[in-house]
Amino acid sequence: MGPSLDVTRPRNLDWKRAAALLYGDWGTSKAYVIGYAFLALQFASLHTIIAVCAVTGLVGLNYLVICKHFPDGGGVYSAARSQGRALAVVGALLLVADLTVTAALSGYDSLKYFFPSMPNIWVPGITILVVIAFGVLNSFGPRHSGGLAVGLAVPMVLLVVVLVALAIPHFTTDLQPPPPGHSFGNAWASFVSSILALSGVEAIASLTGVMKLDPGSTPEKPRVGREAKRAIIPVAIEVVFGTILLGWATMSLWKWSHSAFAPEQTMLTRLTEDSSHILRVLGEEFGTKMFGLGFGTGMGIVVGIVVGLLLLSAVNTAIAALIGMLYTLARDGEMPRGFLVLNRHGVPKLPLIAATVMPCVVLCITYFNPDSALEKLGELYAIGVVGAITVNLGSCTFNKQLTLKKWERSLFAITFFVLFCVEVSLAYEKHLALFFVVIVLSVGFWLRSLSHKASGLATVTVARDLAEMVSPETIEMLRPQPLIEGRKFLVAARGATPVLKFALNEAKLHKAVLCVLYVKEVAVLLGSAQPSQSRRLRWQDDPQAAGIMSLMMKLGEEEGVCVQPLYVASSDPAGTIVDLAATLGADMVMLGSTHRINMARLLKGNIAERVSSQLPENIELIIHG
Repeated sequence: MGPSLDVTRPRNLDWKRAAALLYGDWGTSKAYVIGYAFLALQFASLHTIIAVCAVTGLVGLNYLVICKHFPDGGGVYSAARSQGRALAVVGALLLVADLTVTAALSGYDSLKYFFPSMPNIWVPGITILVVIAFGVLNSFGPRHSGGLAVGLAVPMVLLVVVLVALAIPHFTTDLQPPPPGHSFGNAWASFVSSILALSGVEAIASLTGVMKLDPGSTPEKPRVGREAKRAIIPVAIEVVFGTILLGWATMSLWKWSHSAFAPEQTMLTRLTEDSSHILRVLGEEFGTKMFGLGFGTGMGIVVGIVVGLLLLSAVNTAIAALIGMLYTLARDGEMPRGFLVLNRHGVPKLPLIAATVMPCVVLCITYFNPDSALEKLGELYAIGVVGAITVNLGSCTFNKQLTLKKWERSLFAITFFVLFCVEVSLAYEKHLALFFVVIVLSVGFWLRSLSHKASGLATVTVARDLAEMVSPETIEMLRPQPLIEGRKFLVAARGATPVLKFALNEAKLHKAVLCVLYVKEVAVLLGSAQPSQSRRLRWQDDPQAAGIMSLMMKLGEEEGVCVQPLYVASSDPAGTIVDLAATLGADMVMLGSTHRINMARLLKGNIAERVSSQLPENIELIIHG
């Protein structure tokens, strides 16, 4: 596989900056949700907005669990790797598609907030220049984007509070009912087209690798559940309730026949034409209604600046995240090695180029129909982000090795089912979105195949038993142990057999003490398994044992090996070997293979087999033949 980088990233991201980075994308989604819901059902779309917010809150709850179980970052790529490398690449490529459209959509929409009267035909070209500028900026390396995100997120939160405060006096419960013949199919279609509130939530799972650790955890056993909870919960609450309240404010405008800010327009016409910039419309309309036209005009300008800057920040974040994702794939051997080449500022060259070019290519699509550009970009955006989240939740649902509580796995399963249905609906109804995702996946897997071919790898299917043989646990078990002096080896022999030579060589290699055991087998031993202390057996009194011990001690002295002779009489040689190995604390036992005839082996048994069955697991056994 590709080159491995054993680098520990600094964990210096606190929950405040993590929340700000999450809010940079997730927080701006409220405008898209309300706008797309309004286009689908106009003033009767509040139930769609509430349904989208309910799913958003549910997804946020899922990601609280995901961040707790995946503290090393990676998002969907890390979660899906446990289910297979190919699935992980699919999830990563869906996230690449999401980030690509995020950069294009955010840049396009920011210009419309800054310059609402700019002709639509000009916007794509200027947005391409903006994306290129951020690409050049990212070529100098990442900056402390967390602090910048905080500086942009706080004004946006305050802006939402001000808009809601202006709208509250005009809230009405007399909302427009759904049109006649409204069915579940119509409600589902409007729900699917407005699902953009999920945008950005995948970012928090990717940030866990650089989050500050929870108290009591260590880099070897990291935990970031508390920090992730502090980051996700306030953002989720603001997104869910802020979207519902602003949606309610929008639906309350149906009582106004004409626009307060532009009296020459009906309210329906005003909202339909500016549905993609609903926040500015709300600021202008309610500001004018409360304090006059001048205040409404000022609110529109403030909204345009605050939201536009936050959208520009989202462009920069998306490009940086794209670079990181493509580099991660290359580092793991899923992209060509050329993606690992860095410029002099430490930024990967090819990922930087790709992260800049891909949003520009997407923006070119808007030239074909500039009047519906944001709607088309929204379709491309939804299928990528929903697909990535679906793969993440599905991988966690079916990962049996993930220690989840029953309610957590059930939560994953329910959310996965809902989002899977949404993804299928998007693919069925939005043909351009399906085409876009197919292109991204096709190019991604083509580059992956080139990478594998260049690395000499081939994709094969093997049986489960064979796959388990190369699992990380098996590899760790088979990893060679370092040479440690002072180990103790026990060799048992009845003659000058080759096992003695092998044992001497091993003891010399490992600088270990070699215990040479000679068991004098007796037919009957009364009283106990050990001989009487009144007549202690000595190996010097046994000619055969004396020959072996003398030879081994001489050879040990020549080779620099400490040899300790052991001599025991026993009616149970196998049991004696096991007892002595445990008593001496031997690290390894070595036996010579038996050459007994079959009848003797049948009657007396095989010593090696008995030793193997009785020896403790922490003592290695070698049978030398």
